[in-house]
Amino acid sequence: VQLVESGGGLVQAGGSLRLSCAASGRFLSINAMGWYRQAPGKQRELVASITSGGSTNYADSVKGRFTISRDNAKNTVYLQISSLKPEDTSVYYCNADTITPGNLLAKYWGKGTLVTVSS
Repeated sequence: VQLVESGGGLVQAGGSLRLSCAASGRFLSINAMGWYRQAPGKQRELVASITSGGSTNYADSVKGRFTISRDNAKNTVYLQISSLKPEDTSVYYCNADTITPGNLLAKYWGKGTLVTVSS
């Protein structure tokens, strides 16, 4: 299973970006999908997650500014990020909890996409 993120880049404070993450490979289904981020010298932290049914969860620091969504038909999760702040600068990683052909739960990570916010 591969997760490929896209949409990162350099943006000025107050700007917006839309991140995408597409899953491909062999799996029966995808349960939760999520976005994490890791800034230099800091631990990776959950930004937002979404279940297959569309229930969402956000870190307090991004509530009201970030919106997670998914297209189950395309096995893709999105993160619309707005009102960006310099402290949002991080590598953003996509995560997916899949059900394998053997009916086991397997978690996968993308390689990350860099978001840099200039002040």
